[in-house]
Amino acid sequence: MYKETFDFYSPVNLKIYNLEETVRYQLKVLENLDTLTKTHSENVGNLTCRVCEYLKLNKKFIANATVNGYLHDIGKQFIPIQILNKPTKLTPEEFEIMKTHTTLGYNLCMQDIKLRPYAVGALNHHEALDGTGYPNGLTKKDIPFVAQIIRVVDEYDAIVTKRKYKTHVNISETLKELIKDARPTKELIALDHLAEIHKVGKINGKVLKALFKVVIDDTKYEISCIYDYIDYLKQEIKRLQNIQKFRQKSESATSEYKREYYKECMKVSFKQGENFDNYEEILQEYQDALQTRSDIIKRLFEEIRIIKKLKI
Repeated sequence: MYKETFDFYSPVNLKIYNLEETVRYQLKVLENLDTLTKTHSENVGNLTCRVCEYLKLNKKFIANATVNGYLHDIGKQFIPIQILNKPTKLTPEEFEIMKTHTTLGYNLCMQDIKLRPYAVGALNHHEALDGTGYPNGLTKKDIPFVAQIIRVVDEYDAIVTKRKYKTHVNISETLKELIKDARPTKELIALDHLAEIHKVGKINGKVLKALFKVVIDDTKYEISCIYDYIDYLKQEIKRLQNIQKFRQKSESATSEYKREYYKECMKVSFKQGENFDNYEEILQEYQDALQTRSDIIKRLFEEIRIIKKLKI
């Protein structure tokens, strides 16, 4: 039986085997340590590349930013596994340890001449435009743009992973959460020893808008995959309905010859695992699946409509 398959993110992205050997080695270290971190790094690299394209940045910047995205969490290989994979909320002490993955990743990259161009992403991807990020509490003017991009896509993928999205249905709810971080807040903070009103949010709104376009592309990709599966379902339903017609003709036949003839037509139309006793049940399963996928497509188109109307 044909199975419906689709990647949550578009499969059009920079593949690990196309990366420089030193970079691939570092990602292999992540894979050996923690598969989730490695997958997250791939997702961030993919999204960073595609966001950069929508921002119309030059190819040299995009190539550098993409690898920065892949390696942004490289420092997590030095974080104790019990903290890295803790299923519950980290304690304040554990969070302080987790935060060191930024400086640890930076130090690792700076020690290797081939990795130095990617130290900026490792160090700064948790900095916030309003100065509330870490490790250095930088503000917008001091945060490299590549790190601002990674911050947005890193946060997006973290939410997607936490909520265990398998489809883009309700993905607009995640984007609405990101919008909150892109908008200025009312609370007072100390910047340069002065209490100032936030004039910016935590993340770059321009980058977030580009991410919206990437998410719409991924949603359209999911829709196309479902349409392919729907075409398959329709073919199978038609085949099984023809079998049903052969059975009806066999039951109403006036001669033994015709009855056997129509039964033989049924047999040659069966696929592996199908028989006289279960084909109607299989037909119903296909019909239910068709209805379910049709409903999902409607909901995905609605998600696209919602995303297009989102404002930052």
